[in-house]
Amino acid sequence: MHLNRTRFWAIAAALAAIAAALIAPNAQAAPGCRITYTVTSQWQSGYGASVSVTNLGDPLTNWKLTWSFTAGQAISQLWNGTYTQSGAQVTVVNAAYNGSLATGASTSFGFNASWNNSANPAPTDFALNGTTCTGSTPAPTPTPTPTVTPTGGTGTLPSSFRWRSGPALIAPKPDASHNIAAVKDPSVVYYNGRWHVFASTANASGYNMVYLNFTDWAQAGAATHTYLDQSAIGTGYRAAPQVFYFAPQNKWYLVYQTGNASYSTTTDISNPRSWSAPQNFYASMPDIIRQNIGNGYWVDMWVICDTVNCYLFSSDDNGHLYRSQTTVANFPNGFTNTVIAMQDARNNLFEASNVYKIKGTNQYLLLVEAIGSDGRRYFRSWTSTAITGPWSGLAASESNPFARSTNVTFDSTAWTKDISHGEMIRDGYDQTLTISPCQLRYLYQGLDPNAGGDYNSLPWRLALLTQTNSTC
Repeated sequence: MHLNRTRFWAIAAALAAIAAALIAPNAQAAPGCRITYTVTSQWQSGYGASVSVTNLGDPLTNWKLTWSFTAGQAISQLWNGTYTQSGAQVTVVNAAYNGSLATGASTSFGFNASWNNSANPAPTDFALNGTTCTGSTPAPTPTPTPTVTPTGGTGTLPSSFRWRSGPALIAPKPDASHNIAAVKDPSVVYYNGRWHVFASTANASGYNMVYLNFTDWAQAGAATHTYLDQSAIGTGYRAAPQVFYFAPQNKWYLVYQTGNASYSTTTDISNPRSWSAPQNFYASMPDIIRQNIGNGYWVDMWVICDTVNCYLFSSDDNGHLYRSQTTVANFPNGFTNTVIAMQDARNNLFEASNVYKIKGTNQYLLLVEAIGSDGRRYFRSWTSTAITGPWSGLAASESNPFARSTNVTFDSTAWTKDISHGEMIRDGYDQTLTISPCQLRYLYQGLDPNAGGDYNSLPWRLALLTQTNSTC
């Protein structure tokens, strides 16, 4: 049978429409993204949040997430991205290091914001590169950050450790004269009803230090940052602070690195501008360090005292832990007899040592940061009956670490794979550095796993570990 051309094309079009209807997908398009919006902490007039972005569509080389607030919330600070806000409308674009998102891949960012204290609903209209995120998940009810007290009982340390971590609590707060990329290397004491935190600040041009205080860890994200280059400590390379009260002199000491092992003092820890100008513990790098440092760096000075002597530990990023000593009566002068306290392969004994006295015992705990086979930071641990050793391994391997992302359970998103340079929550604040072995807590630095590039520009943040397998 012969059909004329007009009728042929009409029949073909009809058949094509029927076929398309038969093979067309469900009328609801597959989601292009999934968003998890979590309120991580909340305080009067402010809150912190983390946002996890999962790409469910085609691979992306750059991303832009948009949403609108519905209750007057206003972002004041954001990390791991760049934001703009016009009224209720918010736009966040990727940072230089986290723009690439393969199908199924995720990234995250966090922010601090103000709210009106009556309602803080989660946004619901997220869109990634213009595509509505129909895979969004609602914000869970926020879990309040627990109040952490510095005191505890006595007991024994386990042979292996388990930890819980909340989200990042302390992030950079850049101002007109401080372009800060990271807050890291914290030291913390509890004194006169307040937490006093000192930390390094970092960006591509170098390091200095910052101070903040607060009464409760839920307030940590909102605390004012005071940069210590505004004190007599001054500008230039200052990093990795350690703070303690030296009772024999009724003075606070801030120990830090400047290319030498340096310190400043004050009688008022709550006044960050009262610190004295830097002074050095050594005239120059001790010969034994110079002979063994290789291509490493002399870093992370740490002071602890017993009833007779004070000891100064340091690392060289080359597998050596050093120790010098002087008498309590002569401190801070007279550090001599520098020795290698411990040595191992470079990555097994890298940097950031802490030494503590265990409350109620004659035992000391040594922590040293290592670099794992996956390139991630973690801590090994040893114990001894004397600060001078010998040290016996406690949880000292990659498979049985003191603290590593593999033995940490995160409250929500596992926001870091690095458990790096930090400070134990102490039982007191003096030069003995005493800690309770019960329910240990450790303030550490973590890092977005997708971050990369210049080391000084990496976006380190501070968070709190709480031991979950305490024996007492």
